[in-house]
Amino acid sequence: MTREGTAPGGGPAPAPGRRRGRPPRDRAAEGGGARERILEAAREEFSERGYDKTSVRGIAKAAGVDAALVHHYFGTKDEVFAAAVEITMEPVQLVTSLLGAGTEGIGERLARYFFGIWEDQATRTPLLAVIRSALTHEAAAKVLRGFVWQRVLERVAAELSVSDPQFRAELAASHLIGLAMMRYVIKVEPMASAEVDDIVTMVAPTLQRYLTE
Repeated sequence: MTREGTAPGGGPAPAPGRRRGRPPRDRAAEGGGARERILEAAREEFSERGYDKTSVRGIAKAAGVDAALVHHYFGTKDEVFAAAVEITMEPVQLVTSLLGAGTEGIGERLARYFFGIWEDQATRTPLLAVIRSALTHEAAAKVLRGFVWQRVLERVAAELSVSDPQFRAELAASHLIGLAMMRYVIKVEPMASAEVDDIVTMVAPTLQRYLTE
């Protein structure tokens, strides 16, 4: 016989309803909103640690879920990275806002949307992490190239009634990314402190020419 509250051999008995070994998963952590928490945690992890030092396990810990759940929703770290980029850039909203009113004024709309994202601190921080990761890690660069092309430029190019639409869309994107590097990453003056409206006024005609003429 054993005493109440002890296991055979004299050790403490397991708590009622619990088994030895791995503790049960927190069902609430895997319920509604888990995917959104994972994405938010991924954005913060990539922003703070960069691509190299971010892991699926670290993202899972920050989101309060098992790493297996991260894999379930997104697969590999590259795919989590791509999803984190997407919620930052909102490509569907971008494409809709650019093309909804036709090609007239598309250069200005593109510039204003682009700088609107960068001027917002909430989206600038993860975007800086994306750019820096892409500059230092080929896997991150590959993910970013694929995302930018498949989710943004390809859709824009499909709506352009000009020769070489893909090349033109890439020219516009490279122009804007170069400006972002100068203003937000390297912070070269006077670009870094210039008014956004002044930049848009100067840049919009060039973007318009790339995309429509």
